[in-house]
Amino acid sequence: MVGRFWPVTTPVLTRRALNRALLARQHLLERAPLSPLAAITHLIGLQAQAPNPPYIGLWSRLADFALADLAELLSGRQVVRLALMRSTIHLVAATDADPLRAVLQPALERGVGREFTDADEITATGAAILAEEPLTASELGRRLSARWPDHEPDRLAAVVRARAGLVQVPPRGLWGSSGQARHTTLSAWLGEPVAAPMSVDTLVRRYLAAFGPASPADAQAWSGLTGLREVFERQPDLLAFRDESGRALYDLPEAPRPDEDTPAPVRLVAAFDNLVLSHADRSRVIDDEHRTPVIMGTGNGNVRPTVLVDGRVVGMWGTQRTKGTAVLEVIPFGTLTARSRRAVEAEARRLLAVTDPDAEAVEVRYASR
Repeated sequence: MVGRFWPVTTPVLTRRALNRALLARQHLLERAPLSPLAAITHLIGLQAQAPNPPYIGLWSRLADFALADLAELLSGRQVVRLALMRSTIHLVAATDADPLRAVLQPALERGVGREFTDADEITATGAAILAEEPLTASELGRRLSARWPDHEPDRLAAVVRARAGLVQVPPRGLWGSSGQARHTTLSAWLGEPVAAPMSVDTLVRRYLAAFGPASPADAQAWSGLTGLREVFERQPDLLAFRDESGRALYDLPEAPRPDEDTPAPVRLVAAFDNLVLSHADRSRVIDDEHRTPVIMGTGNGNVRPTVLVDGRVVGMWGTQRTKGTAVLEVIPFGTLTARSRRAVEAEARRLLAVTDPDAEAVEVRYASR
């Protein structure tokens, strides 16, 4: 296929302009007057390896959010938790679950089950078992190993997870929940799919709506899919830009691209938040020297909660309870101005009022790495 023609005068977007566009689409420039379900749909889900981060992610983005709002959506099966982008657990709208899983299936299955000649039979057997009773991955593996004793139980369970579309059922995902995740199939939990299939073209457009402007490499880093350049190039209405290094970027014509001098308020970003994970080039929001302490390990490693000042990651944060006191600890990467410290502390106290309403006292502390 002949590549798209890029004129010499293609507009250039600075790193700061890309930052403001991303923050606007992530509802981090101002809290949006949206329902949690509408926000989750727009964001194409929230990364959710742990139960609590999606609640923080929505609190940081929405004008009127209570923890019970998301718990009700989970219990009511309007949102679900399953492995999707990058084979990581995401919390998505129930209507998006099967369409997303289908379009992402090539990435979900990559490298999984190649040692099995009967992967289809393993998948069907595992799905039938889980349709009868939600199980943990280890329980499923043991059940399958009774029939396939020559294979490791965890590998058998991994085949079913990758190929069948497994949902983590409540209480997993409820605020403060703990314990191993139990799984069932999408069809057992939600019934037959009611949403139309999603094309890869639609996936790219939804990605741009939530994370653009972006390159094909960015979309591939977010989704785990490959070969997306052609998908971008065959959509003639996408606008063309370049970043300051000359890299080609695409965007939706109607998407917001605020002035780069638009003020960006302090935000406390949740652990595992897609804000810092959804681009190959993450420099629009985090400096390279700060990536290692925030994004620990490779693959699906731990991702620390972060502090945004003027739209950029300037530190990390965490919470703890000390007797009756709820403590939010901030670990800045450098010196914060007095004004920034006051804004961070005010945001921290607002968050603790939501997460620890029964605390006798709240405290904001600063620590060094």
